[in-house]
Amino acid sequence: MATTAAKPPAPRAHAMEQFTWEGTDKRGVKMKGETTSKNANLLRAELRKQGINPTVVRTKSKPLFGAAGKAISAQDISVFSRQVATMLQSGVPMVQSFEILAGGQKNPRMRNMLLDIRDNIAGGSSLSESMARHPVQFDALYRNLTRAGEGAGVLDTVLDTVATYKERTEALKGKIKKALFYPAAVIAVAILVSAVLLIYVVPQFEDVFKGFGADLPAFTQMIVDASRFLTAWWWLVLAIAAGSVFGFLFIYKRSQTLERNVDRLLLKLPVIGMILHQSAIARFARTLALTFKAGVPLVEALETVAGATGSIVYNDAVMRIRDDVSVGYQLNVAMKQVNLFPHMVVQMTAIGEEAGALDTMLLKVAEFYEQEVNNSVDALASLIEPFIMVVIGVLVGGMVIGMYLPIFKLAATVG
Repeated sequence: MATTAAKPPAPRAHAMEQFTWEGTDKRGVKMKGETTSKNANLLRAELRKQGINPTVVRTKSKPLFGAAGKAISAQDISVFSRQVATMLQSGVPMVQSFEILAGGQKNPRMRNMLLDIRDNIAGGSSLSESMARHPVQFDALYRNLTRAGEGAGVLDTVLDTVATYKERTEALKGKIKKALFYPAAVIAVAILVSAVLLIYVVPQFEDVFKGFGADLPAFTQMIVDASRFLTAWWWLVLAIAAGSVFGFLFIYKRSQTLERNVDRLLLKLPVIGMILHQSAIARFARTLALTFKAGVPLVEALETVAGATGSIVYNDAVMRIRDDVSVGYQLNVAMKQVNLFPHMVVQMTAIGEEAGALDTMLLKVAEFYEQEVNNSVDALASLIEPFIMVVIGVLVGGMVIGMYLPIFKLAATVG
C-alpha cells in the first residue's frame, strides 16, 4: 500500500524590518522617510524605481523604553477591519493588503501581528485560520464572521460590517465607563481627603483641645479616636484595603459562582442595573443580527453571541436559548422561557422570524436599546451629582463640624 508523503509546511516569508532612509530625487532635492522592507538592498532598489537615489539606508533604532509597543486596542482592530475591507473592495490582493497595512503601522505589536497573518495567508492558510493564532485580538465572534464571509464570497462586506459593529460596541462601553468613572473618582478623592484630615489635621486640633480641660463631645471624641487609630495603623488599613481588592479580583477571575453572584447583584442595582440590562440586550441583538446576516447558522451564532453580551447572567440565558433552538423551538419561544428579555424584544423577534427579516428586526432592537443606554447614562449623570454632594458633605463636612463642636461648647460655657 502506497503511503502519501506529508506535505511540508510552506516556508514563511522573511521578517519585515523598519528602515530610515535619506536620498535625492531627480531634481537633486533631499528627501527622507521611513519604510518597511525585507532588507536594505531591496529597499534601495524600490527607492530607485521611484526615482530616488538613496544615500543612507539604515535599520531604524529601537527605543530604550516601549520597544515592544503598546497593547492592541479594539479601536485598532476596528480601523484595521475597515482598511482591509476597503482594499479588498478595490481589488488589492489580500497578501499585499496586509503588507501595505503593516508598512504604515507605528505600533510594533500591531505591525508584527499583521506580518504574521500575511505570512500565514501566503503559506496557504485562510484569513480566519490566520486570525485564530491571535485569539486575544480576534475573538470567536470575529473569526466566525470572517469564516462565514470567506465561505459566502462577501469577506469585504462582512469586514466592513464588523468594523461598524466594533465602533458601536466600543462607543456603548465608553458611555457606561464614563457614567461609572466620575462618581467612583469623586468618592475616592473624598476618602483620600478624609484620610489626610484624620492623619494630619485632627491631631493638631487634639493638642488644642487638651488645653481646655473639659470633656469632648461624643462625636468629636469618636473622630479623635479614629484619627489616633489611623495615625498609628495607617499601613495596616492600607494593606487590608489593597489585599481585599486584589484578593477579590483574583477570586473573581477564577470563580464562576462569585462572578455570577456579583453579576446578579449589579443587575439588581437601581439605575446602574437598568443600564447594564439595556446594554446586554443591545449587544445581544446587534451581535445576533450581524452573525445571522453573515450566514452563520442560528445555533452556532447563539453560542458566539453568548460570550458577547458582557454579562454571565445573559451568557447563561443565551446558552439555554441555544439548547432550546437546537431541539426545534423557535427563537422567540426560547427567549420567553428564560424570562430575562423584555416583551418588546421577544415580540420583535417573533415578527422578524415570521417575516423572514430576523436580522433587520434585531438591528432595530439594538438601535432602540443603544439609545436607551445613552438616555439612561445622561439621567444617571444628573442623578448622581446630588448623591456625591451628600457623600462629600457627610465625610468632610462631618469632620469639620466635629472639630468645631468643642469650640462652640466652650463659647457657650464662657457666655
